[in-house]
Amino acid sequence: MTDKEKHIKTNLEILKNELEQLFDFFEKGLDYYKMVYEFWNAKDILGHLTFWHESFARNISDLGKGIKPKPLKGKLSEVNKQSVETTKNESIENLIKRLKDAQDTIEEFVFIDQINLIPYKKGSRDYSRSEHLEVVSNHIHKHLKDISKIYGTTKELL
Repeated sequence: MTDKEKHIKTNLEILKNELEQLFDFFEKGLDYYKMVYEFWNAKDILGHLTFWHESFARNISDLGKGIKPKPLKGKLSEVNKQSVETTKNESIENLIKRLKDAQDTIEEFVFIDQINLIPYKKGSRDYSRSEHLEVVSNHIHKHLKDISKIYGTTKELL
């Protein structure tokens, strides 16, 4: 295993750990409509994370299949708003299933050497496989931390 592959493997494990914590939180049967941010509750955050994870999965899958990826377009604030609006009517169970499916796709393609840079969003820089895993892990971790402040589950989530 090369150093590059070890780095990817390590970052993939970190991501899987963050996802496990997220799944654990959403399997507790709590009131997921408590507001975490001014306009988003915990369920909205799950939709937001699912939306972005599916985008990562689509882009890496397209690259792995030799298809030109079509990254998300628009200002980050607009795309984030879209991430919540397009997932608002989904059940938590379905969002978790979608998130797990996206993760399976990422894991299927993340070790393909021919994939160098993965687009994140139009107008943003592209990321290496390892960097992309790190960015996604940090993103999930940040939201888990914010959720834990509201739900008082700090010890379990960090």
